[in-house]
Amino acid sequence: MSDAKGFDALTPYARSLGIELAEWEDDTPVLRVAFEEAVEGRPEHYHGGATGGLLETAGYAALRAELDRRGREAILKPINITVQYLSAGKSRTSFAKGRVTKLGRRSANLTVEAWQDDRSRPIATAVMNVLMAEPEG
Repeated sequence: MSDAKGFDALTPYARSLGIELAEWEDDTPVLRVAFEEAVEGRPEHYHGGATGGLLETAGYAALRAELDRRGREAILKPINITVQYLSAGKSRTSFAKGRVTKLGRRSANLTVEAWQDDRSRPIATAVMNVLMAEPEG
């Protein structure tokens, strides 16, 4: 999904889950995913993989937005991602927003939170480390 700020970070996997841009907040994309069959695990609850996919996608979207602001291009390669599941995602829309904690020349560290009705009560968090390779060409 693209918009005026150049957001175009959704992978085919993210699109298959129904992840989309909800809004821009402080120049960072906030993503959302509606509760549908594609994200359901046990009845009326998000599958952990869908929650993890939302967190990962929001992290990459935040990093791409920051790189774009700085006029940098990079091929992003995951180093690791650690997800903490804090409570079960129920049958309603979930949101996620990433924050670049540290941006170096070759790697970045991000934190991401996912929530539903109340942002102060996250359903999951993640810490991501991403390698930023120079584009070939």
